[in-house]
Amino acid sequence: MAELIFIGTSSGKTSLSRFHSSFLISTSSYNLLIDAGDGISKALLTQQVSYDEIDGILFSHLHPDHFTGLAALIVQMKMIERKKTLDVFINSELADVIRNFLIHSYLFPERIGFAIEYHPLTDNVKFKINDDISFIPRQNSHLNSVSKLGNYKSRSFSSSSFLLSVDDKNIHYTSDVGEKNDLQLFRGETIDYLISEVTHIKPEDIITYFDRSDLPGQIILTHISDDVLIPLQKFILALPEHLKKSIIIASDGLKIKL
Repeated sequence: MAELIFIGTSSGKTSLSRFHSSFLISTSSYNLLIDAGDGISKALLTQQVSYDEIDGILFSHLHPDHFTGLAALIVQMKMIERKKTLDVFINSELADVIRNFLIHSYLFPERIGFAIEYHPLTDNVKFKINDDISFIPRQNSHLNSVSKLGNYKSRSFSSSSFLLSVDDKNIHYTSDVGEKNDLQLFRGETIDYLISEVTHIKPEDIITYFDRSDLPGQIILTHISDDVLIPLQKFILALPEHLKKSIIIASDGLKIKL
């Protein structure tokens, strides 16, 4: 049976009690890590996940709390003498950024001891990892505002949400969004689990949207700043019972059987 393991559930604001947002999809055939921000190596150790267990990493976007832990993680993999190939799944416009980031960290392909295979992703095109895991990336509005800065037109501002299919379950992972309309990116699909951030979108917007449409089987809230946690808990407690029982506030180490 497949399992979700929440490796970190904090926002971009560093916390003493939570690591930056990341989760692992673990199946009998493949372990896919979603995002790898600052501190991911220690976060994995904390959750007793071996570096060698990770078969691939899927990146949503390149804010530091979602990707800058990659270099340190590669170092740890090198130090344990990893041999198997590591898959990296990322928007096609960002693949070279990751390659150069590792090279500028002096992590040269010839010296790390294992291969990194890059899989460039195209929006709205389904990518099948194996019979257990596939996903569709779709652009959200998270980076729209900074994309308008005049001095950086040559840069990519890709930021993806995903519809992940794991065994027979569909998971909508918002990653970081820009506005509540990003919740509708996969509207019309059957959603068994919604994993939504609550830093750039209000929980009220999440509940209002899904109360008017088909509720997912489970709503899992993550990307939580310390100062947001208590107000978020109070908000959930005040909801009608049919909504309350459908919502989980994620914490580091949370495991959910799919």
